[in-house]
Amino acid sequence: MEKHTAYISIGSNIGDKLLNCQKGISALTKSGRSVIIGQSNFYKTEPADYTDQDWFVNSAVKIETTLDPFQLLYELKIIEKHAGRTEDPIRYGPRILDLDVIFYDDIVINSSKLIIPHPEMHKRRFVLKPICDIDSKLVHPVLKMDMQYLLDNLIKG
Repeated sequence: MEKHTAYISIGSNIGDKLLNCQKGISALTKSGRSVIIGQSNFYKTEPADYTDQDWFVNSAVKIETTLDPFQLLYELKIIEKHAGRTEDPIRYGPRILDLDVIFYDDIVINSSKLIIPHPEMHKRRFVLKPICDIDSKLVHPVLKMDMQYLLDNLIKG
């Protein structure tokens, strides 16, 4: 089976945030179709967009997977649901577990179900810093800039 490289952003700001993130990361490998090949540190981060909520714990992982991008998204949604995540009443509001596909190989997808690279990632320190921990020279396939440059020149948005 063909193997692909993906970067997943992980976050939680409800309950035991660190444990929620750790369990989410662990669940990524349970199907046997993904292997973690890189992991960032964990960071306590200020909420973005909707600020009237607890701070988050955020991290990122680099995985090797046989799943296609849509299968991967589906698996992430199942992991979130098993962690106790329900429909979000507030956009960018509190969540027990948030798993997002940031990159998948160097492909670009713009569909109603999935956008890769993640459309807000270049504006978010809580995504860029963990990805820099893993590979600061990784180049954004649309912006053609590496992660360290994006982090160093972060535009608030």
